[in-house]
Amino acid sequence: MLERLTSTCEGEGCDRRLDDDHLMLAMETEHGVRRAYECDCGAVTITVVQNQ
Repeated sequence: MLERLTSTCEGEGCDRRLDDDHLMLAMETEHGVRRAYECDCGAVTITVVQNQ
């Protein structure tokens, strides 16, 4: 199920898929990966994937 998750913009009325073209920053630490995406509508979405 988790392999089907996608990042989408949650800007007002937007709901666009956020892919590598929208990736602005990625940071990997010992605890996991943080990614920041900027959508064409101007909204910024942050994702966090924790290492297990």
